[in-house]
Amino acid sequence: MPYFLITIDTEGDNLWRSDAVIHTENVHFLPPFQQLCESYGFKPTYLTDYRMGSNPAFVEFGRNALKAGAEIGMHLHAWDTPPFIGLTENDSRFRPYLIEYPLDVMEQKITTVTELLQDRFGTRMASHRAGRWSFDERYARILVEKGYKVDCSVTPFISWRRHSGNPTGKGGSDYSDFPNNAYFVDLADIRRRGHSPLLEVPVTICAPLPGLARIALKNSEPLRWAHAAVQRIFPARWLRPNGQNGEDMLGIVRDAAQRGSDYVEFMLHSSELMPGGSPTFPRAEDTEALYSDLNVLFKVASQHFQGATLQQYYDVCSAQERVN
Repeated sequence: MPYFLITIDTEGDNLWRSDAVIHTENVHFLPPFQQLCESYGFKPTYLTDYRMGSNPAFVEFGRNALKAGAEIGMHLHAWDTPPFIGLTENDSRFRPYLIEYPLDVMEQKITTVTELLQDRFGTRMASHRAGRWSFDERYARILVEKGYKVDCSVTPFISWRRHSGNPTGKGGSDYSDFPNNAYFVDLADIRRRGHSPLLEVPVTICAPLPGLARIALKNSEPLRWAHAAVQRIFPARWLRPNGQNGEDMLGIVRDAAQRGSDYVEFMLHSSELMPGGSPTFPRAEDTEALYSDLNVLFKVASQHFQGATLQQYYDVCSAQERVN
């Protein structure tokens, strides 16, 4: 039976704003979500950043979630993780990507969060997602050196180039031609399959165009403008709630089951479970509607998929890799 992977970016409240002070009140809204997952036999992976990992209330929650079969992984926001080395005139405002920092600073920040989480939860970190979806070969190699087994930063068909970090930089990562299923990465080129110990598990995203049309638009210089326009008019469909896509998510899950996909990966931010914690769900009635959608989605998903953490899915893929 294929796997339903739930990944939660577990972080501060409303990081879409550029407030100087980051709060983590959304930790108090995590228990109902964990209970919902347990009721359907699903096992979320809480990808946790430095700020949330430093919160005693989350540590208590996380330890209980681990006992219930969940996983704690690592999530990293470069501007809010020690050592604090200014990259711009105001990192809290510009939110630079980790891959924009020097290599030694990248490694120090990754070490800081990894050691914090391992100390708080008494377990080695195995899974990771980059803050703001920024990932590259240097980042991947550091994760391997630190013992990580899984990354889930890739968003197939999506480019973050238009989303700036450092104003003098080139923007975020471009995943528009990356695989849309799990693969062990080539550490020399993370878009390619390789033989490294790091498994990439892309978020489940459906392309807005059929494959041949998408490739033709992307690779034809005169038609690049058309490719960008199509992406804006017909955006890719994520297995990620936005308050209006309940039926769409059901379609993604059913289509994946029909195609014989071995996993789907759902994602959400912890702050989206709290009214006012995100621009997507600003009111209590919005989060109530979110839970209504989640109940229906999880019920349907449980008919086709079994629950697993990222670590558990890695173990399955690793065993298959050895056989092949």
